[in-house]
Amino acid sequence: MGFVSQHGLRSAEQQAAAQEVLARAAREGVSLVRLAFPDQHGVLRGKAVTAAALAGAMEDGVSLTSTLLLKDTSHRTVVPIFSAGGGIGLRDVQGAADFVLVPDPTTWRMLPWAPGTAWMLCDAHWPDGREVGFATRALLRRCLGALAAEGYEFVTGLEVEFHLTKLLDPKLAPEDAGQPGSPPEVALLTQGYQYLTEARLDQMQPILDVLQREVTALGLDLRSVEVEYGPSQVEFTFAPGVGLAPADAMVLFRSAVKQVARRHGYHASFMCRPRLPNVMSSGWHLHQSLQQEGRNAFASADGAPLSPLGMHWLGGLLAEAPAAASFTTPTLNGYRRYRPMSLAPDRAVWGIDNRGVMLRVLGRPGSAATHIENRVGEPAANSYLYLASQVVCGLAGLAARQDPGPCADAPYETRAPLLPTTLDGALAALEASEVFRAGFGADFIDYFLRLKRAEIARFNAEVSEWEQREYFDLF
Repeated sequence: MGFVSQHGLRSAEQQAAAQEVLARAAREGVSLVRLAFPDQHGVLRGKAVTAAALAGAMEDGVSLTSTLLLKDTSHRTVVPIFSAGGGIGLRDVQGAADFVLVPDPTTWRMLPWAPGTAWMLCDAHWPDGREVGFATRALLRRCLGALAAEGYEFVTGLEVEFHLTKLLDPKLAPEDAGQPGSPPEVALLTQGYQYLTEARLDQMQPILDVLQREVTALGLDLRSVEVEYGPSQVEFTFAPGVGLAPADAMVLFRSAVKQVARRHGYHASFMCRPRLPNVMSSGWHLHQSLQQEGRNAFASADGAPLSPLGMHWLGGLLAEAPAAASFTTPTLNGYRRYRPMSLAPDRAVWGIDNRGVMLRVLGRPGSAATHIENRVGEPAANSYLYLASQVVCGLAGLAARQDPGPCADAPYETRAPLLPTTLDGALAALEASEVFRAGFGADFIDYFLRLKRAEIARFNAEVSEWEQREYFDLF
């Protein structure tokens, strides 16, 4: 009996899908299968196994070193892994011990840009079969389970902005290596500012056509491809999905776009505000609603913008917005987007079809399309933590029957709690949040705080160009 069967790690649906995967691999001439694990930052890591090794990997999983759970965005391990408890009081990781990736056969995809290559997402387990508590895909699944216990499904739609540039120099000289390495040198595809004009779209269409074709071939439900306001900035939007699927789609989409662009001589970046002249910030707007027995539970019956349940969900999102920013905007760079009068929020307010608010209510009163658009997120966010943060905040709002207060018609003038202006400020709010300690678990919150504060400490230790320019000559 293999690892998966021994510990009962597959549902009946997954078991049936596993048999189909093995049949498809033989039928479609697969030579290599990428087994992908979304890490704490939403970056895909994992191993690739040959077709001959696939059946064994499906039943026994594959081993990965536990240091992959303990890295910051420079890929440095931030705790003393060889100390007692692996530096975090957890014997499972001491000495860089292994954990096990178990493929989820329901996520099987053929990668259209990599002939003969298939792909599957994996879930993380310790060698004794326990779920890895720090695995973010599992965390979202637990949060969705709590929501299902209340009788609801979470429906989300993705609206993702990113920068797409021509790759001039990938910076592959030996001196460019490091943690992190030198960023690539790029050129613009458009000068920007002609928002949604056909001329700008046509300038970018050669590579956009390639991306559209490959993303669609993956089975992702792409709805639109748009030229955004900033130079070389675009937006892809997707049809709504239920539960875990949109989070899975986001990590696959982001990884696919970067891979396909690079193969064609381009560079795609989901960094919020790259250090390029005249650049505009990119956001990730998350559209969300609840569904109960196939019915939109946010749709009102009395002409109000949202049902009472929807208003309480809205109130929960607002009340915990400072702490949730740790997950909606998890990079230092993302906080450079929160500026007044900038089509990005700077405070926790809501409004009806207003692009300056944090939470924008859309859809005619009573419409089945009624939903909330959260405009606070950055495209570099871990999709599992972003979605899970919304569920935890929303459930807290339902439990407390939270009142969101009045609609904001002038969002940058309304008196309301300001969003954190730094990652450090967001983490301080998260550390104090009883809602998130209850919803995510205290161990996960302490773990996440340690990782992100290590990132901040590295940033604070660097002498920036601003400091050199400000002080070197003056003093």
